[in-house]
Amino acid sequence: MFRSGIFILAMIVSTASFSKNKVVYGIDNRVEVYETENVLHSDLAKSTAAMINKNSITMNDGEDAVIEGSTLEARGICSNARFSQQITAASCSGFLVGPNLLVTAGHCITSDYDCQNHKWVFDYKVSETQGIDFSVPASNVYSCKNIIQRSLDRSSRDDFALIELDREVLDRTPLEFRKEGTVADGAPLVVIGHPSGLPTKVADGANVRDNSDSVYFVANLDTFGGNSGSAVFDAETGLVEGILVRGETDYVYTSRGCRVPKVC
Repeated sequence: MFRSGIFILAMIVSTASFSKNKVVYGIDNRVEVYETENVLHSDLAKSTAAMINKNSITMNDGEDAVIEGSTLEARGICSNARFSQQITAASCSGFLVGPNLLVTAGHCITSDYDCQNHKWVFDYKVSETQGIDFSVPASNVYSCKNIIQRSLDRSSRDDFALIELDREVLDRTPLEFRKEGTVADGAPLVVIGHPSGLPTKVADGANVRDNSDSVYFVANLDTFGGNSGSAVFDAETGLVEGILVRGETDYVYTSRGCRVPKVC
């Protein structure tokens, strides 16, 4: 996993909070949405979205949107690595906080160009029958209308963006996030997003390692590039505690010349 830095979401309107680098800690806890046995976690996943370049999405007769992307293996990941045959279309992750409001990391949306040239896709996830060819209902694809607020500050370590979507999301519930106080040391966590650009993965079994900073806390989440902007939840209550923004190195080379996830 690659991200461990998490922004404290309570500060989302003014500042944000981080987690550290990404990578896998111990056992790789990433699973498909349909594989999770926790009903709360699968429900939370419905309100998360993938940031995908508009050129990777083809609308078919206004009913379906076909998503294209290279596989992990095509990107140099070993063929025996988990999810190596899945497509990697997402560049970042995000989550719904209002009928037409979405939060992501500040380094994911850096300009109006990024806003205009990417779509936000809900249910970019693997089903039990989904193959490499990937499609979602066209109604699940949204555009970025406006960047309401954004910060990417080296001194404060803020890294968040609040964007307005082109229309309200009527079939999903905005997520509840912490508005006061701080997450407890050792609190159980789950992250939902798009590691390495893959379809949605749910990774639980993590905990807060350090929340002594006023802006971010550190956790041992199994995350990778593409998880940036993911919601980090209290695994038991479903409350959003932060925004995943940074982490360790994702992959390391093997003697075969391909890469595998780094394990801490």
